[in-house]
Amino acid sequence: MDSDSDDELVLHTLLSATQDKIHVRCESSHCKKKHRKWINRDRETTNELLVRDYFAPDSLYDLSRFEERFRISRNLFLRIARDLGHNYEFFQLRWDARVKRGFTTIQKCTTALRQLAYGITADASDEYLKMSERTGRECTYLFCEYVIELYRDIYLRHPTKSDVEQLYAAHQTKHGFLGMLGNIDCTHWEWANCPNPWRGQFTRGDHGVPTVILEVVVSQDLWFWHAFFGMAGSDNDLNVLQASPLFNNIL
Repeated sequence: MDSDSDDELVLHTLLSATQDKIHVRCESSHCKKKHRKWINRDRETTNELLVRDYFAPDSLYDLSRFEERFRISRNLFLRIARDLGHNYEFFQLRWDARVKRGFTTIQKCTTALRQLAYGITADASDEYLKMSERTGRECTYLFCEYVIELYRDIYLRHPTKSDVEQLYAAHQTKHGFLGMLGNIDCTHWEWANCPNPWRGQFTRGDHGVPTVILEVVVSQDLWFWHAFFGMAGSDNDLNVLQASPLFNNIL
């Protein structure tokens, strides 16, 4: 037998052995195909329940309970949801290629606000809103991105010369103070997932848990024209004020 025939025989033997090995392995329990389990979440019924609980004229929970659980008023929620639905396809009610109904605008905004208000995980909305972890996380990310994109020029801007003059006039009329711009304050946000090596740096005695400090300035008509976030919870107000760009921007 010549060399070419020997090579062909070796190759044939190798391929046969490989196929047998793959066949045996695929028949074992470790290599069985795992099919993703489909869950019928009944999104339409869930949306009707959400509307009946919070958004219907005779809703189960009143406006005060809505503000307590959503951390904003219902009118503001509906305004944001309406703007997102008008400007971004993701927050519109859509049907997929299987003609399966998607989530409504209020469902997507609700899961995003629940995660932001309570710091819960993305899959915590599955039981009430019937929304998967992946969809819940996507709703939160896009909600933050689009809200900043929509309202940044109005609500996340520094005061102009005209704004400063109006702030001076408003506080002088109401409080009798000259040259008053607004109220500056710091609040602590609990950081539940703070890494252990950083807990001492972000924990202050009067709180007892790791926190991150938010410094804001608000006008008399609730315009938050300054926000500075990220200082360690162990800092006091003076430390935050010294690191804040507040007075640099005004000057």
